[in-house]
Amino acid sequence: MVETYLHLLRATVRAQSQYRLSFAVDAVGTSFGVLLDVVSVLVFFRVTRSLAGFPFREAFLMASLATFGFALADLVAGNVDLLRFNVRTGRLDALLVRPLGVLPQLLVLDFAPRRLGRVVESLVVYAVGLGYAGVGWSPARALLAVLAPLSGGVLYGALFVAFGSVAFWWIESAEFANGFTYGGRDFAAYPLTVYSGLFRRLFGYGLGFAFVSYYPALALLGRADPLHGPDWLGWCAPLVAIAAALAAGGVWRLGVRHYRSTGS
Repeated sequence: MVETYLHLLRATVRAQSQYRLSFAVDAVGTSFGVLLDVVSVLVFFRVTRSLAGFPFREAFLMASLATFGFALADLVAGNVDLLRFNVRTGRLDALLVRPLGVLPQLLVLDFAPRRLGRVVESLVVYAVGLGYAGVGWSPARALLAVLAPLSGGVLYGALFVAFGSVAFWWIESAEFANGFTYGGRDFAAYPLTVYSGLFRRLFGYGLGFAFVSYYPALALLGRADPLHGPDWLGWCAPLVAIAAALAAGGVWRLGVRHYRSTGS
């Protein structure tokens, strides 16, 4: 079964890389988005020395964590937002009759290798953020530095799947889904202390964006939470990611059972 998916993935990559110059330009162009994501946060420091109590080096680390985690999710699961096209055109019907999982097929058949440039650049930015933040390294923090962006990637990937699944009920749901996926990336790029009240509780804790960058960054920096949260929250990102993945899987299965074909 795994070999079948790998064969489909190789075929997809070969097809998209046939025109090498176009592929290279697309990959480079896609990677520029990483710089824009980070620069949009750093603009604030032209007029202030701290952002909601966090200096430049700490805010940069949070922004790089959010950007790297999102880039990983976008590479693997970002194409789930194409589900609406598959539903509208009837292509999903062809995937359903194959003896393969529908979601894995979507992930490999619509895989976009051009997004690798974004992942590589995000990794570089994250490495710079770790070095500039002056992290006091220990074995535990080294492990967290690896697990934090991976957990963020899983959480964002779960959101891509969960909100992409809305297309089973509402085909033109792209902007609704993007509000949570891309909006969540922007939310996590800033310290949680920037937000207040219901907004912080709903998106930071309810949807888990606080565990993408804010709490892992606090744990890496060895800094107490200004919101008076316990220190162990900084190590909860993997658990939150697993919970999000399980919830997204449930939403996906519900959507597949709800689907009744286009009739085409």
